[in-house]
Amino acid sequence: MNYSLRQLKVFVTVARARSFSRAGEMIGLSQSAVSHSVKELEHQTGVRLLDRTTREVVLTEAGQQLAGRLERLLDELTITLRDAGRVGQQMSGTVKVAASQTISAHLIPQCIAHSNRRYPDIDFVLHDRPQQWVLESIRHGEVDFGIVIDPGPAADLQCEVVLAEPFLLLCREDHPFAGLTEVPWQALQDERLILQDYASGSRPLIDAALSRLAIRANIVQEIGHPATLFPMVESGIGISVLPALALPLPQGSHLTVKRLTPVMERQLMLACRKNRSLSTAAQALWEIVRKEGANLTAARVEDPLYQR
Repeated sequence: MNYSLRQLKVFVTVARARSFSRAGEMIGLSQSAVSHSVKELEHQTGVRLLDRTTREVVLTEAGQQLAGRLERLLDELTITLRDAGRVGQQMSGTVKVAASQTISAHLIPQCIAHSNRRYPDIDFVLHDRPQQWVLESIRHGEVDFGIVIDPGPAADLQCEVVLAEPFLLLCREDHPFAGLTEVPWQALQDERLILQDYASGSRPLIDAALSRLAIRANIVQEIGHPATLFPMVESGIGISVLPALALPLPQGSHLTVKRLTPVMERQLMLACRKNRSLSTAAQALWEIVRKEGANLTAARVEDPLYQR
């Protein structure tokens, strides 16, 4: 039997009001609509629920039993739905976010600080891991969302760009490139390069740029952690290409960064599982990351290093 929630509510209202007309006024239906709804319910249950007289409506024994049980069930349903709404709207709980080391070190701290000020009851838990781990943790539901470097076509992910930034050249202050305002990518031909390994989401983009411009790369070191680039370059082992988010340079270093032309950018994206709703708390933190990305973009507008 297919009983509608409306039918059950109409019947309970009639049982309380002992009148079709008063019940109709209480729930905004005509008397005939109320009567028709009760008749349908009686037909579906196969028992008479009401005795109708010219003055009042009287519940049968079956009607009394059903009305009593339905009142409790409908009250419980109302409470359950209200509680579900509160859970969906609450700004509390734990939100797990994953990002690579560079993003975690240079973008996420501001996001956590912002979250702590605005949503003190939300625990922002960060997992800083390599890009591939971040993507897999999103896909497996181990985190609520992640911030990744453009992963390319991914039918199972919902992605949104929050920041586009250029790749820059890193070299010592006494390197010939240090005297230039900008350095063409072609000048990297045969230069000794220190690059991050393929655990980094940036490495495939750097490789693609070198290949597109037919540059023969002389890669002398591949390192896992972005912070290792700075001492390696300062030691004179080679030069490097790094994303702008890896700045600032270590204090007291003898390093400099230069624009690479033509400008090649990477896109940082918020990513979550496709067709899966974020909790209200997770959505709030998603918005904070989006806002911090916009703030960083605005702060770079006047800096010549980021001019296209």
